[in-house]
Amino acid sequence: MTDSTRLFDEIAARRDDLIALTQDLIRIPTLNPPGRNYREICDYLSARLSRSGFAVELIRAVGAPADSETHPRWNLVARHEGRTPGDCVHFNSHHDVVEIGHGWTMEPFGGQMKDGRIYGRGACDMKGGLATSIIAAEAFIAACPDYRGAIEISATADEESGGFGGVAYLAEQGYFDPSRVQHVIIPEPLNKDRICLGHRGVWWEEIETHGRIAHGSMPFLGDCAVRHMGAVLEEMERHLFPLLASKRTAMPVVPDGARQSTLNINAIHGGEPVQEEGYTGFPSPCVPDRCRITIDRRFLIEEDISEVRAEITAMLEKIKAERPKFSYEIRDLFEVQPTMTDENAPVVRTVQAAIEKVLSKQAEFVVSPGTYDQKHIDRIGRLKNCIAYGPGILDLAHQPDEWIGIDDMADSAKVMALTLMELLGNG
Repeated sequence: MTDSTRLFDEIAARRDDLIALTQDLIRIPTLNPPGRNYREICDYLSARLSRSGFAVELIRAVGAPADSETHPRWNLVARHEGRTPGDCVHFNSHHDVVEIGHGWTMEPFGGQMKDGRIYGRGACDMKGGLATSIIAAEAFIAACPDYRGAIEISATADEESGGFGGVAYLAEQGYFDPSRVQHVIIPEPLNKDRICLGHRGVWWEEIETHGRIAHGSMPFLGDCAVRHMGAVLEEMERHLFPLLASKRTAMPVVPDGARQSTLNINAIHGGEPVQEEGYTGFPSPCVPDRCRITIDRRFLIEEDISEVRAEITAMLEKIKAERPKFSYEIRDLFEVQPTMTDENAPVVRTVQAAIEKVLSKQAEFVVSPGTYDQKHIDRIGRLKNCIAYGPGILDLAHQPDEWIGIDDMADSAKVMALTLMELLGNG
């Protein structure tokens, strides 16, 4: 029996366990925001991985954004040591999921299985990937008990809201230092035959226009900040959006529409605050003296962040020069630089070969349209040998009736286990 055959037999024997583990994880509703049941899922995984011989740490991101006594930001890092020294391969998955949303025909946290699929919020993004990495690691340890180096599995908080209470915090504590970890695989849902090398950059900011409050029956005595913001939106439509559409990248970003620079107006608000639910009165008659928009600008590796900022400033200054009484403020919220791992990095080539062996097809290199936790491993951890690879279809993320294919998870588990065999040996 060949080493890979033994490895695949171990994974096949764990198929029911893979299904049950995925269902159990989905049934823990780790909604973010606000950050529910983080400790519960970490405790569940701690018990599971401890039984498999992993040394487990539970780490709270004290002081991180959104961490509180009501909703503490809990993370898990589990490590299994080989028989002899060697590299460490780390599988990092986030355990948080986004809001349910409308349009479901399946129970969002039921983990229902139908026609070879498991349904539920987080099934695809990315509890299926987390379960897959655990099964792959356990199968590898059983088939190759004398391996060298170490295997780590982490389940981290808040990726859906930036990862600052999860991977960013762990990176700041040294968990992704290259002297400790040499290879990182993030099982995001990018299709089982794709290797994601990185992501575009992001800059979030608020733009606020100013006015003067006055009685709504005499708006000429005030200055409407919402009208000023309308001028901003018009300038975006006329000039900024066409400019961004003209910028293209050589990065293999998917889908194709994301190979250009993009800008999303994430939120807009002007006038008096929205009243609490159940309020039955009417608004007061006032001219709004403030209007804010939040913008989400995704930029390319060919662009510089200073250029990205300058485009917005130049647009606002143009409006100011043309429009009487126009006044504005810009507030930076956060920024993330684009990142892309070299195609010849050890983890890339190893996973590429494993995909080709398992699926009998050439692996596709892609780049994500949005950021994920590779940004913190790269920027804070200074670890460049990092990719995203996992089961699931990217387009299903955050959708109603989200699902993960069982066969896809089994195939990805084979790829992950083969990668471990190549990087850590087979005893």
